[in-house]
Amino acid sequence: MRERLIVALVGMTAAMLALYGIPRAYMLADLVTTYEERKIERAADQLAVVVDERRKNESPVDEAFLGGFLSEAETLTYEPDDGPTVVAGPTPDPADDIVEERALADGGTLTLSRSRDLIDRRISEALVPLILIGLSLTVVAAGFGYVLARRLSRPFGELAEAADRLGTGRFDVDPPHYSIPEAEAIGDALRSSSKRLGELVRREREFASNASHQLRTPITALRLELEDLALWPQTPPEVAEELNRYLPELDRLSSAIDELLGLARGLRLGDAVDVDLNELVADVVERWQPQVEALGHDVNHDDRGPVPARVVPGPVVQILDVLIENAASHGVGPITVSARDAGAYVEIVVGDSGRRTFGNEIFSRGTSRKDGDTGGLGLTIAADLATTMGGYLKLTEDELTTFELMLPGRND
Repeated sequence: MRERLIVALVGMTAAMLALYGIPRAYMLADLVTTYEERKIERAADQLAVVVDERRKNESPVDEAFLGGFLSEAETLTYEPDDGPTVVAGPTPDPADDIVEERALADGGTLTLSRSRDLIDRRISEALVPLILIGLSLTVVAAGFGYVLARRLSRPFGELAEAADRLGTGRFDVDPPHYSIPEAEAIGDALRSSSKRLGELVRREREFASNASHQLRTPITALRLELEDLALWPQTPPEVAEELNRYLPELDRLSSAIDELLGLARGLRLGDAVDVDLNELVADVVERWQPQVEALGHDVNHDDRGPVPARVVPGPVVQILDVLIENAASHGVGPITVSARDAGAYVEIVVGDSGRRTFGNEIFSRGTSRKDGDTGGLGLTIAADLATTMGGYLKLTEDELTTFELMLPGRND
């Protein structure tokens, strides 16, 4: 903005100077030329009188006599009626010089010429002040434009910084007031937006805190009940074994709730640790095997060797749970899960044999994999978790339905 204002002001000044200066320059050139022509005419008249008087007195009219009357770049030629031609000064150029010729009383002629180069030099000297004035005005316009541009652009720079702070979660944004109506309107909008967003975030955090309490309490109570039931002497051993198998699932559910609510409150997901994604995928596949088989599918782990990575395991497991559950509920054929090292990224792929009939819009809230289904929200949360970890979740271009989770690689 600042540069455009300066360019606009300087350009407008230059245009005005051109509209005034160019015609003025032509006028000055005509004035100088006319003045020099009249000066030559008067000089020729005076010299003709002097030469006539000289001839009446029968004094010689030679080169030395004529040279005393010459100025810079002038040539004087005397052609008597009864004698040789006398020339004083440089050789003239009749095609370009200003020439004045006078008839003398004795029948001779006197010719005075002035070089065109001298006229051009006088024109240039007359134009120098005009050019200097134009340059000075241009410099003044540039300086004034710089000051004006700084004054006009400063409020918008400050408003941009305020908007950036608002985007980072600072809801105490209070831009100063400005005399520029447009800037003041933007400042008012930022102030009102920061208040509304702050109130919205406060309510969401209160809801997240209340939801966390309301969810954790029954889960904890359920876990205690299951533990007591598993330890109860009258519980059959096979039932106690099943109960003990589901206790870690309750712990995982509680951790997932804490992480998701922490994400809703804008908290960190946790500290990254060094893990082998291949082993992590194998554990998740093994855990999902009974549930997937109950739905009539197979889930297989494509073991491609160790895949070292530094990630937060909890969100990765949650994303895998969403993808496997989505494939088991809506997919076709066996489900394959694999992990591999892709250089700067590590990659986890979950696919089935169903034809892909949708695109990455499946990750938008309210979008489902099949018409009439309501399973789109899980994929949306999974995509948000991937973004929070510095990666992304996408649907590949393969004909078969294949989801790809890309996470930053391990930084040694």
